[in-house]
Amino acid sequence: MFKRAAVLVVSCGALLSGCGTDPEVANGEIVSNLIQAGFPAEGIQVIDGAVYVGGDARVSLEASQEMLQQGEGTQEHYRTTNLINTTVVRRICINPTAAFNSYSQLSQGLDLAIANYNSLGLTFTLTRGPSTGCNANITAGTMTGISGSSGYPSGGNPYGQINIGTGLQSYGVDWSEHVITHQLGHTIGLRHTDFFTTSGCGSGEGSGGVGGILIPGTPTLDPKSIMNSCMPATVTGEFSQYDIIALNFLY
Repeated sequence: MFKRAAVLVVSCGALLSGCGTDPEVANGEIVSNLIQAGFPAEGIQVIDGAVYVGGDARVSLEASQEMLQQGEGTQEHYRTTNLINTTVVRRICINPTAAFNSYSQLSQGLDLAIANYNSLGLTFTLTRGPSTGCNANITAGTMTGISGSSGYPSGGNPYGQINIGTGLQSYGVDWSEHVITHQLGHTIGLRHTDFFTTSGCGSGEGSGGVGGILIPGTPTLDPKSIMNSCMPATVTGEFSQYDIIALNFLY
């Protein structure tokens, strides 16, 4: 989530080799696609064999290819070209690992994050797994530190993994709620609200191209947005009014 924190990387090599693609070749294509989609090269990182933008959002080869497709709407809060297909994905199950469940603050934060989304009456619902009737699944795992990582949707499905820092166990539950809600936002296509700026914790990820689409009805700056790239001075774990407008517009 926050660019100053370490980012846990899911085994990218294993995922890519399963598709018969050399990881280095695939990563080169991902970086190229991201640059074409409007992400400046300095905002793209390759960490332990995986490609990240904004410090916490992992981009797969498929997702980077979809970002090159023409997006709809205006070019505030921002989204990727990639969104989930709500005609198919109506129920998303968040499945915490045993390690995740062993941290009480993370476990409670997950319940609160799920409630944040479900309270908005969106076209999809989130459910804590294991559960039945799931159209998509997201695994909630752990990482070191007080940050998190996830990725963007591809193929109409949300990104299938979030990783949350176990260091949050020492903080109030609102911190876990904030980080988890933020990472789930990435999995359904939300970018950092301050992605275009390098001031403060802004990641300077680039302001043009189809990879960063302005969501109508939201301001270009929202210091209370849960999707900003750094934690606010006061953490509540709740959406800002413009986060809610953005989510209702998209879903």
